[in-house]
Amino acid sequence: MPPPPDVVALARALVDIPSADADEGAVADFLAAYLVERGWTVERQDLAPGRPNVLATTGAPARVVFSSHLDTVPPHVPAREDAEFLHGRGACDAKGIVAAQIAAAERLRAAGVRELGLLFVVDEEQNGSGARAANRHPRARDCRWLINGEPTENKLATGTKGSLRLRLVAEGKSAHSAYPELGQSAIDDLLAVLAELRAAPWPTDPLFGETTCNVGVIAGGTRPNVIPDAAHADVQIRLVGPVEPVRKIVERAARGRARVDVLTAIPPVQLTTVPGFDTALVRYATDIPNLTSWGTPLLLGPGSIHVAHTPEERIAKAELQRGVELYEGLAQVLLSRRPEGGA
Repeated sequence: MPPPPDVVALARALVDIPSADADEGAVADFLAAYLVERGWTVERQDLAPGRPNVLATTGAPARVVFSSHLDTVPPHVPAREDAEFLHGRGACDAKGIVAAQIAAAERLRAAGVRELGLLFVVDEEQNGSGARAANRHPRARDCRWLINGEPTENKLATGTKGSLRLRLVAEGKSAHSAYPELGQSAIDDLLAVLAELRAAPWPTDPLFGETTCNVGVIAGGTRPNVIPDAAHADVQIRLVGPVEPVRKIVERAARGRARVDVLTAIPPVQLTTVPGFDTALVRYATDIPNLTSWGTPLLLGPGSIHVAHTPEERIAKAELQRGVELYEGLAQVLLSRRPEGGA
């Protein structure tokens, strides 16, 4: 059996492979070949050409599965290192985590543990289609514990907020801007909806805190001397409770002024924790609600979400190494637990 991988070197190799904007094929090819070379049985689950989930097993039923995602947000930022950090797109979200999970799994295999699996999916950052496809995989029935990886600063998450992604589409009537009474500004209608959303009484929750609403994209119009006949805004709402009450708030604000297209809806999740591990609540959503067939989920990973999706994305090498140890220890604890109803 090959020696355990250098987790920083593996993370750097992954970071150097671009995988944004539905372009995960090259990094999936690299990982599949890497794992086959190390003796894993690897399956590819193709969602579309160049977009495969990667599932690796030892040949035994995988009772514990490490999981994370292969895609990143754009733009690609090549890897670089200094004495303390690995920098680059995906360093903490989530290619460093993928490397730490593989390194932990390799250490467990070297100790004779075989009831392990690795599941790396595509399209986490946008629509969750990779996780939804993986949820239909027949190997999910073997899994009792899913250790999902996102940057939690090496703390077990007690829960994750949900996410509601929307597009608000306003349609107006174009006219010469000198005669606004002859037209209907789609931008004005859209801004009125967004102003109402900013003032909305969003739900709160004792565990998850406040609902938050971010307007991430606004587009509309063609020229300053034309009343705009079309405009849209892309909105992401971080949920602390059920989707439906929040959707109704948006529908009321948009009524008569804009159409509401729901792009994705992910509920908040309360998660299992394990004695001896530090814990924290995270405000972001994950693939966990789309992986319900894969046993009881836990969420843990090195790195900070505060630098993810930024030009300063990085992960401390010491934190990456500690993540390997925590993943290994967590899997050992979970594998030691007897099945429900066992003697």
